[in-house]
Amino acid sequence: LLNINVGGKLFQIAYKVVARYPATRLGKLALCRDPMKKLQLCDDYSVQKNEYFFDRDPSMFHFIFHFYRSGVLWIMDEMCPSNFVEEIEYWGIHLKYTQRCCRILFEEKQDELSEYLKIQKELEAELEPLDSAEQFKGKFLGRFRQMVWNLIENPYSSVAAKIIAVLSSFFVLISIVGMTLSTVEEMKHKTGKMWMEQLEMICAIFFTSEYIMRLISSSSFKKFLRAAFNAVDLVAILPFYIQILFENLDEADTLYHEELHKVENVSKLGKVLKLIKLMRIFRILKLARHSTGLRAFGFTMRQCYQQVCCLFLFIAMGVFTFSALMHSVEHDVPGTSFTSIPYAWWWAAVSLSTVGYGDTVPDTVLGRMVAFACISFGIILNGMPISILYNKFSDYYAKLKAHEI
Repeated sequence: LLNINVGGKLFQIAYKVVARYPATRLGKLALCRDPMKKLQLCDDYSVQKNEYFFDRDPSMFHFIFHFYRSGVLWIMDEMCPSNFVEEIEYWGIHLKYTQRCCRILFEEKQDELSEYLKIQKELEAELEPLDSAEQFKGKFLGRFRQMVWNLIENPYSSVAAKIIAVLSSFFVLISIVGMTLSTVEEMKHKTGKMWMEQLEMICAIFFTSEYIMRLISSSSFKKFLRAAFNAVDLVAILPFYIQILFENLDEADTLYHEELHKVENVSKLGKVLKLIKLMRIFRILKLARHSTGLRAFGFTMRQCYQQVCCLFLFIAMGVFTFSALMHSVEHDVPGTSFTSIPYAWWWAAVSLSTVGYGDTVPDTVLGRMVAFACISFGIILNGMPISILYNKFSDYYAKLKAHEI
């Protein structure tokens, strides 16, 4: 018999039984004749007791011991997959010796654990501050830059930092409200326009000062420029200065040209200027810097992009299918809106979303049956990903909130 002491618990097994698996650790130990090589296969050896000692978990070795006796490796549900894989790799036993049903369940559990650990790692990276206190050590004005960085970036570091975070959110909201009011007809007169321009200038000055303070106090400029939130801040600032540049070009072009083609140039610049002004709407993304809910939502979308893409694929399939069916049963009706499949796309998209504007409706019985099928498919389709997205969002939100507290 081969005497094996695993973590203080004695096991005995016949040499011929272990030798049936020569690729395993105990199989090599049974077949080896060199005492020095035997010592390399175990942690210690007692000459008096003729015992080979292994500093491993005895409760886990029960399954290894059962494998040598029966030839089948059993897996219990309560086992940690990582620990079990590490243990069988140490003993030199392959997972192929398990029953197929157990192996399938174990591999599924292993994949779930790997996915969970991956998400945890990405969540920790999301929560990890851009610059830690250690990164400021040894830098020029390191203590002062760290103080400014915490003041601007970490609202939980002091009361002043919280006030600045509130001010930042306040200016974002004021900027969005100002942009919205600037489109109102009553606000387009001279006085209203002047007030809106002054409000925009104040917001732009605040955002620019905030960005410059972040840039100067950052411990690494490259790391700062690669950060997503800082890119959002830059996008929020640039439209104001680009607008000023284009307005100056517009005025110079008007003064310089007297020919007819100057109207085209002014018109083109006007269209570009409207597009640049519209880019100011991205300032609302700045709220994600201090909003746990928005950060959790963005993280959920990144983690569930496969499910979201699959949802859009199903929607596209439904739009193409039901628009083709509706066109085939409605195109002969006098005065129908379904004159072609592309014209039916809007109806299919609205019906699949279960909004149903009623601007385009079928007239025939077959058309109404197709519409009912389209709406039913939309209800089923919209209900599928809600539970997955909501559960993950609530989980990520709770973890982000716990980290802040």
